[in-house]
Amino acid sequence: MRAAWLAGLLLAFVGSATAVERVVSLAPSLTEIVVELGSADLLVGVLDAGERPAELVSLPSVGRYGQLDMERLLSLQPDLLLLWPGSVGPAQREQLKRLNIPTYVAEPHNFEQLTTQIEGIAAQLGRPERGVSLASDLRRRLAELRQRYRRDTPLSVFYQVWDKPLYTVGGEQIISDALEVCGAKNVFADLKLPAPQVSVEGVLQRNPEVILASDQAQLDAWKAWPQVAAVKQQQLRLVTDKGLERPSGQMVEATAKLCQLIAPER
Repeated sequence: MRAAWLAGLLLAFVGSATAVERVVSLAPSLTEIVVELGSADLLVGVLDAGERPAELVSLPSVGRYGQLDMERLLSLQPDLLLLWPGSVGPAQREQLKRLNIPTYVAEPHNFEQLTTQIEGIAAQLGRPERGVSLASDLRRRLAELRQRYRRDTPLSVFYQVWDKPLYTVGGEQIISDALEVCGAKNVFADLKLPAPQVSVEGVLQRNPEVILASDQAQLDAWKAWPQVAAVKQQQLRLVTDKGLERPSGQMVEATAKLCQLIAPER
């Protein structure tokens, strides 16, 4: 089934006279995927949210996260938009629909969806073989990580996004899948929101064995609850790689670093 689908991707653009030439990316993660596919030459504009890849520094901006400059976007005359829904507000998403510009929407909730969407983006760019190759490499690397860090009983992990108020990641967020690759389990995997607000009491009740955060002060604050397994076992881990926040191909190696952080003995 999958082989036939991939063959279809490859055939879809053979001899095509309508291959895209002007692409606008509306999310940093999608911009990264285009670069990873060796197709930065097709980009004519990007939505800004953080640091850009070096080769795209001079590319025109079409706004910032949640604030799309529609006039600038139209001036670039794109023949393909790459959209992550969360990067553009609902009203402007409706505007984009009415423009009838071909749009590829990507919102992966796990690594299988991510690799499949990488193949899909490559097909949209008219370069499907690059997507098949990159996705294959990423799946192979993920399989290696799953094998290396597999546990009969996964480690319970609290992944802290912010402290005031206290936010974490839900079970349908791709970071939850990254934890599973590492032989761990998100203690709030039962929550469906991407970034649910939780309480300190809720964390104490679920008693995680590891607590992850990107700020040392936030980690140190948990020492006020020495009864928590993660505090008792000194498993308060600082996550420094921002790659986990961008679902593109590079997230697989960011996950490898996460695995080393959670289980350095392996």
